[in-house]
Amino acid sequence: MERLRTFGDPVLKSETRDVTEFGDELRRLTDLMFDIMEREEGIGLAANQIGIAKKVFVWHNPDTEERFVLVNARIVERSDETVTDSEGCLSVPGHSMQVPRHERVVVEGQTVTGQPVTVEATGLLARIFQHEIDHLEGHIILDRAIPEERKRVLKELRERDLES
Repeated sequence: MERLRTFGDPVLKSETRDVTEFGDELRRLTDLMFDIMEREEGIGLAANQIGIAKKVFVWHNPDTEERFVLVNARIVERSDETVTDSEGCLSVPGHSMQVPRHERVVVEGQTVTGQPVTVEATGLLARIFQHEIDHLEGHIILDRAIPEERKRVLKELRERDLES
């Protein structure tokens, strides 16, 4: 079984590749991703967080528990307005930090069956999209956190590593 990759794993800093084949293998991957995301109590998961260098992410709506997949996603429009809020990441477990994100984004991608889709998102969904697309582009939450939060979390991670 694939394992969740955490801070320090080089796969998290690598850009993923576009998906070109839509079929059973992709569906199995997304099912696995949902299983891992739910086991780890997350609301989103990018494929490279489990070591798979494909441009795929899954998420669920915490209010309705609906589950979604987005393949080959890219942000095509961003609002000028940003909102800084607390954000966590399964690849930096146990740490939340203040991260500025665009209030609204428009994302283009494909469904798990390859159908084109365009989604306009605001609020939490916009935050999820930006977070997961960052992963697919080789960026982690620490790259986007406000500087004081980045320093704090890196210090906590160093101290934890020294204790183990």
